[in-house]
Amino acid sequence: MYICIMYSSELLKGSLKTIVMQQLKEHGKMYGYEITQRVKELSKEKILITEGALYPALHALEAEGYLTTETEFIGKRVRKYYSLTPSGQTKVLEKINEFAEFMSTMKLILQLQPNSN
Repeated sequence: MYICIMYSSELLKGSLKTIVMQQLKEHGKMYGYEITQRVKELSKEKILITEGALYPALHALEAEGYLTTETEFIGKRVRKYYSLTPSGQTKVLEKINEFAEFMSTMKLILQLQPNSN
């Protein structure tokens, strides 16, 4: 599903949609390969997303109403661009906040930071 040099696919499985939506939030519209390359670059090649993982996530987000697609012809090639819908713009903020809270909770559970209580 994913090729991860540093992390197990189990760790990334639940965060792929959040990662994709955040990239679209920052860049407006992107095509699939562009998303994979941006994640690769941002993670310093620690997270490599395969097509087999990316496209099902994109299709699911589209089916949920969070993404819209636009097809462009570049010479003889067809490129499909993805962008967030208005509900996707709202959902990505919810997903980012949820993920940040989850990370904070995991740090507490694993005792990776002092408990402030």
